[in-house]
Amino acid sequence: MELSDANLQTLTEYLKKTLDPDPAIRRPAEKFLESVEGNQNYPLLLLTLLEKSQDNVIKVCASVTFKNYIKRNWRIVEDEPNKICEADRVAIKANIVHLMLSSPEQIQKQLSDAISIIGREDFPQKWPDLLTEMVNRFQSGDFHVINGVLRTAHSLFKRYRHEFKSNELWTEIKLVLDAFALPLTNLFKATIELCSTHANDASALRILFSSLILISKLFYSLNFQDLPEFFEDNMETWMDNFHTLLTLDNKLLQTDDEEEAGLLELLKSQICDNAALYAQKYDEEFQRYLPRFVTAIWNLLVTTGQEVKYDLLVSNAIQFLASVCERPHYKNLFEDQNTLTSICEKVIVPNMEFRAADEEAFEDNSEEYIRRDLEGSDIDTRRRAACDLVRGLCKFFEGPVTGIFSGYVNSMLQEYAKNPSVNWKHKDAAIYLVTSLASKAQTQKHGITQANELVNLTEFFVNHILPDLKSANGEFLSLTVVFYCNVVPKEHLIVSIPLLINHLQAESIVVHTYAAHALERLFTMRGPNNATLFTAAEIAPFVEILLTNLFKALTLPGSSENEYIMKAIMRSFSLLQEAIIPYIATLITQLTQKLLAVSKNPSKPHFNHYMFEAICLSIRITCKANPAAVVNFEEALFLAFTEILQNDVQEFIPYVFQVMSLLLETHKNDIPSSYMALFPHLLQPVLWERTGNIPALVRLLQAFLERGSNTIASAAADKIPGLLGVFQKLIASKANDHQGFYLLNSIIEHMPPESVDQYRKQIFILLFQRLQNSKTTKFIKSFLVFINLYCIKYGALALQEIFDGIQPKMFGMVLEKIIIPEIQKVSGNVEKKICAVGITKLLTECPPMMDTEYTKLWTPLLQSLIGLFELPEDDTIPDEEHFIDIEDTPGYQTAFSQLAFAGKKEHDPVGQMVNNPKIHLAQSLHKLSTACPGRVPSMVSTSLNAEALQYLQGYLQAASVTLL
Repeated sequence: MELSDANLQTLTEYLKKTLDPDPAIRRPAEKFLESVEGNQNYPLLLLTLLEKSQDNVIKVCASVTFKNYIKRNWRIVEDEPNKICEADRVAIKANIVHLMLSSPEQIQKQLSDAISIIGREDFPQKWPDLLTEMVNRFQSGDFHVINGVLRTAHSLFKRYRHEFKSNELWTEIKLVLDAFALPLTNLFKATIELCSTHANDASALRILFSSLILISKLFYSLNFQDLPEFFEDNMETWMDNFHTLLTLDNKLLQTDDEEEAGLLELLKSQICDNAALYAQKYDEEFQRYLPRFVTAIWNLLVTTGQEVKYDLLVSNAIQFLASVCERPHYKNLFEDQNTLTSICEKVIVPNMEFRAADEEAFEDNSEEYIRRDLEGSDIDTRRRAACDLVRGLCKFFEGPVTGIFSGYVNSMLQEYAKNPSVNWKHKDAAIYLVTSLASKAQTQKHGITQANELVNLTEFFVNHILPDLKSANGEFLSLTVVFYCNVVPKEHLIVSIPLLINHLQAESIVVHTYAAHALERLFTMRGPNNATLFTAAEIAPFVEILLTNLFKALTLPGSSENEYIMKAIMRSFSLLQEAIIPYIATLITQLTQKLLAVSKNPSKPHFNHYMFEAICLSIRITCKANPAAVVNFEEALFLAFTEILQNDVQEFIPYVFQVMSLLLETHKNDIPSSYMALFPHLLQPVLWERTGNIPALVRLLQAFLERGSNTIASAAADKIPGLLGVFQKLIASKANDHQGFYLLNSIIEHMPPESVDQYRKQIFILLFQRLQNSKTTKFIKSFLVFINLYCIKYGALALQEIFDGIQPKMFGMVLEKIIIPEIQKVSGNVEKKICAVGITKLLTECPPMMDTEYTKLWTPLLQSLIGLFELPEDDTIPDEEHFIDIEDTPGYQTAFSQLAFAGKKEHDPVGQMVNNPKIHLAQSLHKLSTACPGRVPSMVSTSLNAEALQYLQGYLQAASVTLL
């Protein structure tokens, strides 16, 4: 693509269309851009557009498109084509920093993100001058430029907060610190001085405080892994200034907006985070500063109002106190009864209460409110922080804290009793207080697992929770059932189930969502013996009304794609199992209608995932009882599946393939013609370009091979090269080579030998080329399983002949260099069994192993097999391989989401033939020794080490055989 005005004009028109709300206009435009993005100069056209276009909307659209293009394509995946030509890469890196710094803030943010994506791959090795270019801009004195640099540095370095420790990472951080720490510290001091100089200039202060926030975030990232020597030496400078900023109160920075946090609040929130980091990780070095920070943060908490704009600040400040109070050597700061009373009264109770602002947020966007309340989104709420502080204080002061709060709980409940419909917020706060007091430890799976002995939860549940569930307005209270699952006797909990089912009919999105969530958790909770808390038999009396009300709830206003309801549907199916069969016809019809509706515009990933899980459960449960019912599911679902595949609904395609695999695996004999018509389409390269499709497609092809290998061999023999082409593509990628082996193993195991004969040698050549070019532990493990499966299927002699047919004495090299030294790395019971049976065949059914130069490898091979049985698995991985599987999908693509209930049963290809591989080895050695008497015992006794010999004698004894 030329950098011409005509191309810029065309690009502008297509970008405009991508903003059109009508999918008929938007989708073709998106597809067109996707089809041309591989062309040289495409990214440079986007950058030219965002620099020179007169239309601001187009500039922003170009910047977002550019960022997403970089996200998808910048990473170079080994053995896959480079998606951006080298000239474009060089041009982008040469221009992007300058362009970012000279752009308006909205575009600056997009380009800053793009730089951090490029930096993630290329910095420091392939982009060594990036840091120097950024640090030099600090000298400009222009804070629009400085903030651009800081924003970029923040997006580049924030990954240090969650990367695994490694030498490579520490080398990079050291390089950054050497270049960046001193300029950052000088900028920090200079910016604080400028704040004093411009103390009366509101617009200047806003820019300077934006810088201070970013500097504080960078401080957090650069200190997260370890305490750098530079920051330890300069701790006083940073801590004194942080402390000063915490106590600062500048009226000019205060906003009238009650919702949006101002710059001062954001800065103080980040400083609380920084102080908590130091208190937790570097407490010895931070100890002398800690009391000042506790005092400053305490004063902050008691003087900060209840407005929403202070929520982040208050929750971070409380989290700081929570992290400090549970550390033994800070215990003395909280010991005094007056201090504890004051914390409970002034910090915890006010922040447990449901405010008018919460009620408004709740009415404006109940779904987001519910998500935050039920799961804790990324946004920490005041209430969650207060709960954490209660738990922290109870670690050392359980008695006094429980005593103080008991009084508050009683008075809150008394207030509620005076006028329940008006004073329900008091009870709401009381429930949260009791829950956080009672719970010493809790998990998703088990609810409260360790309770505070001083709180009688059963009494509280019976007197204060159940009555609300029985009333029509238990708005915020039904959820709390789940906290008490493992503490309250089951007979009290079972009473709540019909009440919650009844609440599913409530018009209020809150009531029916909380009820669905509570039911889902109750059905998931595990008791002390790790079995589900409730059995299918206990829920069976409610099955019809439960299923009816759950599906009806999806028709209530605001809940057509309510993920909590769909999750409860999935969990109900899973718990009830065959009890749902009488209702399955109606259920699958409703699920299919919902699938068709949401496939028009998929927007709720969790809802969609649970919906497909529910479909899989319906199939699994029904077909287990009646395999012939698979036809009914195919009739119900195939229309929707065809529409999804034809419209290329990318988010749903991996799910559709998984459900189809489940259906196809349910057929016992041959493949129905409806599937065979689809088979050629599954081999189209375009489907395999999307990494999210690969695991599901491989699974589906495996199902075709397992169920219809003869049909494929006879009716679709011309498709075998296509099948092997897919294998060749997968085997070339470090990220997907294991998927290539899954496919290859199925071909070897199920296809008639004559249909694969002409391709066998080429398959091995491809594998050896990959071994030579880039040998990884994962590849070796898969390769070992494959050659042993091949040996089982075609015989040990066939394996030796194919190796030596590629290159003389290759068989010996494979034994010596791969099988013997690496077999210990194989993991997984079935995989180990395949290798054991394969190696046994090599030892006992391969004549060249007994009378050629390969004989010297016989005992070492036997020794390695006994090691596979008896020694711990060798799970060491070379340093440079640790990150191969992490994020090896290039950029943003629909990720693969494994459906738990579409899961494939573990298949044992040698299950029919061999039960116990140790006994099988003993019997095979006995058989070999009868064919050549005297040789086997002498080889074993002269070369096998004593420990291995002892194990071998144990196998022979167990098999009741001897070596002749």
